[in-house]
Amino acid sequence: MNTRSKILLTITSIIFLYAILLLFSDIEKIYNKLIDFKIEFLPIILVLSPLAWFLVYIRWYLLLQNLGIKIPHKNNFLIFLGSAALGITPGKVGELLKSQFLKEKFGVERTKTVPLIFVEKFYDVISAVIISFFGIWYFQEAAYIIIGAAVSIVIISMLISSQSTFDKTVHIFGKFSFTKKFLDPLSESYEYIRKSLRWKIAILSVSLSIGYWLVISLVVYFVMLALNIDPLDFGVLITTYTSSLILGAVSFLPGGIGVTEGTLVGLFNLQNIDISTAVVLVVFIRIFILWYSVIVGFVSLKNSKVFS
Repeated sequence: MNTRSKILLTITSIIFLYAILLLFSDIEKIYNKLIDFKIEFLPIILVLSPLAWFLVYIRWYLLLQNLGIKIPHKNNFLIFLGSAALGITPGKVGELLKSQFLKEKFGVERTKTVPLIFVEKFYDVISAVIISFFGIWYFQEAAYIIIGAAVSIVIISMLISSQSTFDKTVHIFGKFSFTKKFLDPLSESYEYIRKSLRWKIAILSVSLSIGYWLVISLVVYFVMLALNIDPLDFGVLITTYTSSLILGAVSFLPGGIGVTEGTLVGLFNLQNIDISTAVVLVVFIRIFILWYSVIVGFVSLKNSKVFS
């Protein structure tokens, strides 16, 4: 099955999933929420999402600079946006797209850039744990997810603490066909990973990642306002949203589809938002955060000369 077929299959499956979610909800309540959507909040939402992308792009740019890789901003940003388009494909092809294009267009070895994709995810989890910490005290149901993520950070830190441990881990997971394509480029990348985790670049990357989570959580906040839903306390809102994304990431499904939505609906329901309202809220959140970036990514792939 080629990439286009995989994308079409994924999108079809997602539409089916959303249809099922809406079908088992209160249709009248959903209809009322859609009719009452406050359009005045739309420009704010549409501006905040790209601002969040820009923050993680700056992180990507700094990580490249840290390894002595210099790519013109225009090309680099388009590559960064384009990778989001394929983030929904099975096997997470989009996660490797940045590295593939940098190799094809600028001759940058994948052994340098593939590790940065994993480093980015590592910083995402660290910043999610940091920013969610205070919300745990008010929403203890999410504490298990955040604590699990914190434990994962410790385990990963131990695995990369020495090259021999790192090499053994890569060798073990490299035996599985699903992980082999991700881990092959890592076998010669230990020094690049260690360099990308040094204190100076780590502090900058975590700070930008925290900024990303703050802005994305603001998007969720304004979506709630647009749907005339009383917004949660901002600390609790951050904890709720990051928890659902962490579980979605652990699922290894494209975009965390299904797991993220189901978790988020459940977590909202635990905070006294009825299921039907939570379903509408989650669908809108995913449209303005995940699908907005996917659409922009496809436009970048189609119109940019860097991908020709």
